[in-house]
Amino acid sequence: MHSIEMDGKERLKLGNKIIRITIVLNVLLTIFKIGVGYIGASTAIIADGLHSASDIITSIGVIIGMFLASKPRDEKHQYGHEKAESIAGFFLAAILTLTGMNIGFRAIKIIYLNHYQIPHIYTGIVAFFSIIIKEYQFRITMDAAKKLNSNAMMSDAWHHRSDAFSSIAAFIGILGARLGYGFLDPLAGIIVSIIVVKVGVEILLSSIDELMDGAIDQEKMERIKKQIEKIDGIKSVTDFRGRKHGSKACIDIKICVDPFISVYMGHNIGEKAEKLILSEIKNAKEVIVHIDPCDRESCDESCKK
Repeated sequence: MHSIEMDGKERLKLGNKIIRITIVLNVLLTIFKIGVGYIGASTAIIADGLHSASDIITSIGVIIGMFLASKPRDEKHQYGHEKAESIAGFFLAAILTLTGMNIGFRAIKIIYLNHYQIPHIYTGIVAFFSIIIKEYQFRITMDAAKKLNSNAMMSDAWHHRSDAFSSIAAFIGILGARLGYGFLDPLAGIIVSIIVVKVGVEILLSSIDELMDGAIDQEKMERIKKQIEKIDGIKSVTDFRGRKHGSKACIDIKICVDPFISVYMGHNIGEKAEKLILSEIKNAKEVIVHIDPCDRESCDESCKK
């Protein structure tokens, strides 16, 4: 699914709607899992409950990031606040990575110390229902993240799935322990840890790329450039660049036109290029078109057309 064009208020409204649902579910899961874990003597469910509690914190972080990103430009931030969302995504991905590492270290410690417990059967039932709820949270959050082109929400979505993986590990461990295979719990935890850390690092690198004004997909840019070159009046495209700006994109293009046409005609040609770019890059925040007169110094061989 591709991102869709929305203004700041619409993005914030949709984001908040999804996040409110996930926060309510996570509060209930945290209370229920920790409570049942203590009563049923299941360290796996208690740890899983703490993982759900971390989801509450990250979801609140996403709300704050999206709220700041939706603010209009001001004197101190003349290009807007979209990068606030990238910053939120960075920190949430870092939390996700650390959570995964913690799951792994905890599992290794259990194996090393050989501390296996036999939990009550109803702790397994709680883990099973937790898997379903967390997968539901992942799907609705990921769907919103793609619509909004939000790394912060995508990080939050994967945090939900990491919790689902954690619940799967707890479920397998509980059943394994009751069947006499206590080592299955920490072994599953190590596998979950590797998956969660991998996802966390990938989102972390993506957030860093946004904060460093990473380039837009080059294949897409090249395809758009070829379309622009076909616009009547454009002799050549001498420069075409795009950079990420949080959930948005900023585009700069230089085109060459006949040096003897009027300023008005040159402006109209530039507007055609701008409209084409905006139609192809839905999340474009700003398109700057620089128009040069076509001569031997400013253009290449294509000016001869």
